[in-house]
Amino acid sequence: MGKVAVGAAVVCAAAVCAAAALVVRHRMKSSGRWARAMAILKEFEDKCGTPIGKLRQVADAMTVEMHAGLASEGGSKLKMLISYVDNLPTGDEKGLFYALDLGGTNFRVLRVQLGGKEKRIVKQESQEVSIPPHLMTGTSEGLFDFIAETLAKFVATEGEGLHPAPGRQRELGFTFSFPVRQTSIASGTLIKWTKGFSIEDAVEQDVVGELTKSVEKIGLDLRVTALVNDTIGTLAGGRYHNQDVIAAVILGTGTNAAYVERAHAIPKWHGLLPKSGEMVINMEWGSFRSSHIPLTEYDQALDAESLNPGEQIFEKIISGMYLGDIVRRVLLKMAEEADFFGDVVPPKLKIPFVLRTPVMSAMHHDSSPDLKVVGNKLKDILEISNTSLKMRKVVVALCDIVATRGARLSAAGILGVLKKLGRDTVKDGEKQKSVVALDGGLYEHYPEFRTSMESTLKELLGDEVAEHISIELSNDGSGIGAALLAASHSQYLELEES
Repeated sequence: MGKVAVGAAVVCAAAVCAAAALVVRHRMKSSGRWARAMAILKEFEDKCGTPIGKLRQVADAMTVEMHAGLASEGGSKLKMLISYVDNLPTGDEKGLFYALDLGGTNFRVLRVQLGGKEKRIVKQESQEVSIPPHLMTGTSEGLFDFIAETLAKFVATEGEGLHPAPGRQRELGFTFSFPVRQTSIASGTLIKWTKGFSIEDAVEQDVVGELTKSVEKIGLDLRVTALVNDTIGTLAGGRYHNQDVIAAVILGTGTNAAYVERAHAIPKWHGLLPKSGEMVINMEWGSFRSSHIPLTEYDQALDAESLNPGEQIFEKIISGMYLGDIVRRVLLKMAEEADFFGDVVPPKLKIPFVLRTPVMSAMHHDSSPDLKVVGNKLKDILEISNTSLKMRKVVVALCDIVATRGARLSAAGILGVLKKLGRDTVKDGEKQKSVVALDGGLYEHYPEFRTSMESTLKELLGDEVAEHISIELSNDGSGIGAALLAASHSQYLELEES
């Protein structure tokens, strides 16, 4: 073999060695990156842990805070607001009732014909209306005049047999989903606007009074008989269909709970005890916090960057507004510290709330062999293409960790409410049923969340007690529920009873 050939062979061999070394180095580097990504995932999973003992501590803390909030105003992180709802629907209600549901950029007006125990809800009609943006930042009069005019047009479409009894005013339940200091069943002072509204002259005013002025101005014969929020409406709707309903929980974009308390167990209540002996309490449980809640660096960062740092901690780890963003934050760390999606951090991954919870739910629910849905969502929403099956599996695992923690903590919250009511045990010979009415898109449309929450509650209660407790979906508390509360607090009830 000539010198040239030998030289060429040596060069070739060297090139092969160099290429092999590069491959080895690349593999070592990529296995190092993968190990780092797995370490981030494992640490996150460990910190999100909700063993049953910890959940019991969370439930006990919820019960303690409930007692403190009922004892005095400001005595707890839970507001435990007195709703003045002391008559929940029984199913006997009859007549025509209206509801107005104002909680965002749209509002709804509803009409419900009730037919008593036999016929129940005979007919319901509704209409949804967008609020012109200039009215959301204008004057109180401007907004309520617009709502009153819409109500008047809707009332004018009452069909055959859909009229109030002669000599009676139309009655309306008003769901107002903004912070209010309730002063009676049909009055409440606006504390502050949220959700893009900013009408300064309405703050510290009675919202029912403002609506009533606008209604009277146009000669509409209609009276607000109940001012409620959507959680109390859900409780009313649940109770109307099932008299064993004792509490309601909303698990949607936000979260809250309400329940029926014995009036004498509310030390901060200084009025006359209601005839029913009961009072519905709006817990505002999104603001619950406890040292037993497992929080991670991602939750702390999300809270610090939020519009209300330090507030609504429970809501920020269990509700639909935030779950998807917690997943995004962990993926971003993997991308930055472990090149999880390659050498470049995907720009979209840096945008807060770009990964919404319905997308997270769709990825979590993906049962295709190659996790095609996960691949498509990463491509469509985060502009990350060419993901391997291994990477997609990590994304699903992340969704599972975040949803499971939220679901299990929700179950612990429900146990806390049941404990406060003494419904977490079965007394000898007692066959008492307890039903919790649930509403909200997170519970209704995220199957893995719902299944985890229900199985965790069963695990916490034990088989014997779990037989006596059930969860029922109760839709449209903010609409039908408000109309039912108008009926159960009608000004004509006493006339009918006497």
